[in-house]
Amino acid sequence: MELPLAFIGWFFTLTSAGAILLGAALVFMLARAGDLQRRYLSYSYLNDMILAAVWLLGLFGGIGVIRLQPWGRYLLELFCWSLIVLLLLSTASRLYALKQPNPDGPPVNWLGAIAGITLILIPVLAICAATIITLRGPETLKAFS
Repeated sequence: MELPLAFIGWFFTLTSAGAILLGAALVFMLARAGDLQRRYLSYSYLNDMILAAVWLLGLFGGIGVIRLQPWGRYLLELFCWSLIVLLLLSTASRLYALKQPNPDGPPVNWLGAIAGITLILIPVLAICAATIITLRGPETLKAFS
């Protein structure tokens, strides 16, 4: 399934910009919060910076696709592959954590875990796969040359 290039460019540009703004707002709120939150922020700053760099790939790739710049295609495809890997790793680690026995905690909510996979993981994987297929298509290659 191929998507229109304008949709791909605007979708990833706006989604990435929204994610960057949301992330910046969360970091700002954590920085202004209590001591425990600031300590958490100091422990996770490297992860936050890497995640921001991944979203910047999506932002610049989307802008490049909108402007039909050859580098935009490569950045957006790299972003999609990065997002696929990060989502699969995140899902696997969350399911692994749910599987670990915790006799003191409440029972595991497998229905919520499966719902999260169905509502978030599958649609994002589908749009990333469709984007990669579109960006590698012959019509797209012609449009970018």
